[in-house]
Amino acid sequence: MANLPGYSEEDKGHGKNQVARYQRKSWKYSAVRRDGSFHYVHSTPFGNYSFISLDATLNPGPKRPFNFFGILDQKQMEDLLLLAKESSRSNHSIWFGHFTTSTILSPSPGIRFIMSSATAYLCGHLHTLGGLMPVLHTRHFQGTLELEVGDWMVNRRYRIFAFDHDLFSFADLIFGEWPVVLITNPKSLLYSSAKHEPLERLLHSTHISGCAISHSHQQCTRVLVFSLSSITSVAVKIDGVHLGQASHLSGPIFILKWNPRNYSNKTHNIEVIVQDSAGRSKSVHHIFSAREDIHLRFDPLASFILLTDHCTVARVLFVMIVLIQLIILITFRYRAYPEHKGPPGFVNLTSFSLHVLSKISIFYYSVLLLTLYTVLGPWFVGEITKGKLGCCFSFGIFVDGRFLQGSVTFIVGILQLVFFNIPLMVYLCWSLLQRCFGHSFRSHLHQGKYLKIIPVHLLMLLLYIWQIYSCYFLHMTYGTLALLFSPLRTWLTLVTPVLIRCVWTLNPAELGTFVVQLKSHLSS
Repeated sequence: MANLPGYSEEDKGHGKNQVARYQRKSWKYSAVRRDGSFHYVHSTPFGNYSFISLDATLNPGPKRPFNFFGILDQKQMEDLLLLAKESSRSNHSIWFGHFTTSTILSPSPGIRFIMSSATAYLCGHLHTLGGLMPVLHTRHFQGTLELEVGDWMVNRRYRIFAFDHDLFSFADLIFGEWPVVLITNPKSLLYSSAKHEPLERLLHSTHISGCAISHSHQQCTRVLVFSLSSITSVAVKIDGVHLGQASHLSGPIFILKWNPRNYSNKTHNIEVIVQDSAGRSKSVHHIFSAREDIHLRFDPLASFILLTDHCTVARVLFVMIVLIQLIILITFRYRAYPEHKGPPGFVNLTSFSLHVLSKISIFYYSVLLLTLYTVLGPWFVGEITKGKLGCCFSFGIFVDGRFLQGSVTFIVGILQLVFFNIPLMVYLCWSLLQRCFGHSFRSHLHQGKYLKIIPVHLLMLLLYIWQIYSCYFLHMTYGTLALLFSPLRTWLTLVTPVLIRCVWTLNPAELGTFVVQLKSHLSS
């Protein structure tokens, strides 16, 4: 273990091409100095412990935001399966990687199945979701723990873990906060796994043990630590009852005799309070149980974030939104105007405005083309990765002679549909409805209904500004070429005012039939 770097590798890109210039620097802090997935075995007198690196970075690596998802191809999956089989001879295997399994695209049977023999998968990427989820931990259906850790670059988060008689324990910490405490026996019930750990050993243990780390350069085989001052007190409580002072065994290890059979029913809470010679103190606690038939559930939101296949969800949502929009457009195009009865409420007027939009070819084909192009057409051509030109579609990216299947592209597509394409269609419908009421652009502003009219224009203006900003982001990220050759961003931004102007300058004669239908409906 070397000193941690002053700055994280998580810079402006995660792909192989983007971090190439940081490779030599990052290897300085690596234990094995390897790139890609690999298997490292840590041998001890009491067994072997496997550590498997999971490298799902895209190759070549595109710039943001299209590097948010990792991808594993069939060859990589076969290699990882071999590494998993190799690790079967070890006491435990720990997998680690950058991406969460929920943000990795992998062929069947999926990456979670491949790593199902692992005790835990340690990862980052989402970290704490900007502080919204301080703890992102869950358990796979196969039993493997997935443990996100906060970022080092900004928040200086790090993790220590230990195997105590093959029971896995860990603590997520903030660098510089002392003392550090990790209770290894009894271990936390939430993170216990009968499939991967010999939980029955808890009932036969004679000492409460833990690792208390503060300031003195000492190491133990259970956890690697850095410390500075001596520990003066390690007090242990169970269910609020003081059990005693733990005694120092060696290195950072403190132990205290206990009888686990006194706590063999239900769940209990253990608390350890540590003080060091510098006057600093730290209290940690967790729930434990000596029974294997008692379980705790992880935060449902954290489990949803870490276990959901977000790419599949995004793909399904994207297709559904597109299909709904196309079905509405085509249905109203070929459907005769229905005879509405009753007052002209919101639903009837909405139906009428869609009827008008779909029947006037210039607007119908404009919206139809925009929707189809969002799905099928190239969004832009530009410098996808440094020095490499590529072409971006909704279903993936072509760059340097390779195809990167769609992932974030579907999310970007959803945002484009929801925050511009569909609002633009709605705004055109609303504007056409105003024209059918007999208003021009100026006259509709003088109706006196400012609270209904102004917000509509302001909302569309804000969404248009968002579209302009997306052009700016495209230019700053992928270069001038991408700005110039971007039908979905730049060209659409230029065409939108022209399309809106066509609505307000449309010859009243082309609206004559619709005006008559609206008057007939209003008078009924």
